[in-house]
Amino acid sequence: MKNTVVEGKCWLITNAEGSMIQNIDTDMIFHNKHLAITEIDEMGKFTFGNLDGWQDFPQKAQAGDIVIAGANFGAGSSRQQAVDCFAALGIQAVIAESFGAIYFRNAVNSGFPVLVAESLQSLEIETGDVLRINFETGEFFNVSKNKQLPNLKAFSKIQTEIFQAGSLFKVNPE
Repeated sequence: MKNTVVEGKCWLITNAEGSMIQNIDTDMIFHNKHLAITEIDEMGKFTFGNLDGWQDFPQKAQAGDIVIAGANFGAGSSRQQAVDCFAALGIQAVIAESFGAIYFRNAVNSGFPVLVAESLQSLEIETGDVLRINFETGEFFNVSKNKQLPNLKAFSKIQTEIFQAGSLFKVNPE
């Protein structure tokens, strides 16, 4: 059984002025020039390769990290590589104020944790803070600052089942 409570260092995806970047589309996450890559393990090194100021993310990120982004994360095309590149890096979860509908569905279907949080800009979170997330209850805690944060939208029952199975294709129908 996979652990539904995770803890990891966060990456706040911000612009040069320190504001959270909104509307990060799938082309910014995983550029279409890399679509010929079919091995998931190879996809990680191209994560955010088309997002200004974040091209070096794959070299800095570590397995167990958590990505936090603004609204409409993953908008655009339905490219699965934009989800798989994070899994290849060992990212534990992506938290955003909202997600592109297709991106969210692709992530859930592949068993990758995506969670919605309102008003992330107003929270006292900085890149490098260690966060604890409970996927099933939505509890959200900044370990570095010893501060309880407003709950995230918890996994639905089916999202938990898919996460535990590893993908929608591995869910055992009853």
